[in-house]
Amino acid sequence: MDPVVFLVVCLSCLLLLSIWKQNHGRGKLPPGPTPLPILGNLMQVDLKDLSTSLTNLAKVYGPVFTVYLGMKPTVVVHGYEAVKEALIDLGQELSGRSRFLVTAKINKGFGVIFSNGKRWVETRRFSLMTLRNFGMGKRSIEERVQEEARCLVEELRKTNAAPCDPTFILGAAPCNVICSVIFQNRFDYRDQNFLSLMGKFNENFKILNSAWVQVCNIFPVLYDYFPGSHRKAVKNIFYVKNYIAEKIKEHQKTLDINNPRDFIDCFLIKMEQEKNNEQSEFTTENLMSTVSDVFMAGTETTSTTLRYGLLLLMKHPEVTAKAQEEIERVIGRDRIPSMQDRSRMPYMDAVVHEIQRYINLIPNNVPHTATCNIKFRNYLIPKGTDVLTSLASVLHDEKEFPNPQVFDPGHFLDKSGNFRKSDYFMPFSIGKRVCVGEALARMELFLFLTAILQNFTPKPLVNTEDVSEDPFSSSFIRVPPLYKVSFVPL
Repeated sequence: MDPVVFLVVCLSCLLLLSIWKQNHGRGKLPPGPTPLPILGNLMQVDLKDLSTSLTNLAKVYGPVFTVYLGMKPTVVVHGYEAVKEALIDLGQELSGRSRFLVTAKINKGFGVIFSNGKRWVETRRFSLMTLRNFGMGKRSIEERVQEEARCLVEELRKTNAAPCDPTFILGAAPCNVICSVIFQNRFDYRDQNFLSLMGKFNENFKILNSAWVQVCNIFPVLYDYFPGSHRKAVKNIFYVKNYIAEKIKEHQKTLDINNPRDFIDCFLIKMEQEKNNEQSEFTTENLMSTVSDVFMAGTETTSTTLRYGLLLLMKHPEVTAKAQEEIERVIGRDRIPSMQDRSRMPYMDAVVHEIQRYINLIPNNVPHTATCNIKFRNYLIPKGTDVLTSLASVLHDEKEFPNPQVFDPGHFLDKSGNFRKSDYFMPFSIGKRVCVGEALARMELFLFLTAILQNFTPKPLVNTEDVSEDPFSSSFIRVPPLYKVSFVPL
């Protein structure tokens, strides 16, 4: 058969298959825009700012609707009531994790973020228990964060108020806290291994958030047969995993089962306890992927929030001044902040919450997958269907947060100036798949930002009204633009 004819026949078959798959069972799914063959609704959404596209579609189709990202249907859940119903009431049924191609190629379903079923349940339970045993949410981890806050302040002091790009410094602090939990030790800020690891993290955060990688996830054939930044991301992940592998070997040589030093030791002990269990999920491969997940996720999400927060504080000097007044009154200058201070600092607490609400870091959450056929609001969501829960629609709800597009700590304060909790505050998601490191991240954000404002006033290089807060990317995670800042000592 002529190659051209063969190609035309294949494409025609693909088109017919696409149309059949999109129409088959479509009446059971929530309504949505009519998809094109193969492309689905990709011509109707902007992969560079998917959140805004989905919000616009929600205005037409309601809080639960279907979009086709390529040939695969994705159910979108929009608004507080629908998101809460999906993640809490149907938490178990929607506890599956969608396949993220680049990480799936390397982690192969291992780890704590993208694993599923029994492996996910056991790995998550172990990770939570181990992190708590090493102090997550307790004083021992607070002391580690406080010590890192001191180091962070000293590094910022070395800039001598000269303009600098804060990306590395604000990434190094949370990375060192994670390192102390996983590897037992922290790095000097000028350590070459540390610099290399941070460089890989920063590069991958941008690559994995690019529209190209989103397209590769939708059309996996592109991953194997086309060049692109996704190949660089894979090399970077292998670099980090090779570093972790070396650390695991070092731990195996010096392991004392009666005196675990860190997360890796605890996992190795668990592996030894289950060595005769052929069905055990505690394997070397799962250890590498789990440590990689905790390492990279615990570093980049917190550091990105810190960078975005600092940018907002530069743009709103009146917020910075008011927070500094409260810090001076409650803490002073002679000691490092503690978590006990937070209850007496409602404004600073509100600032940290408003930063997280406003930046809307992961607007559409990490995708969930139906683990079985689900009846949801009179619709049938088939097993294996991806579900996007719009955290943006909750964090920017106009009824709960008046003028949600305005950065205003008052969103978390009552009329008396006391801190006001909100059920709509869910930047870490909610339900079965809520972020494993939420407690640690909350602690780091409060202590690091408070320590910075206790010692410095961040000054932009331009007029405050000219400070741009437009994200570098808004695809999967909102990444702030690059900027320079002067840390002016108080």
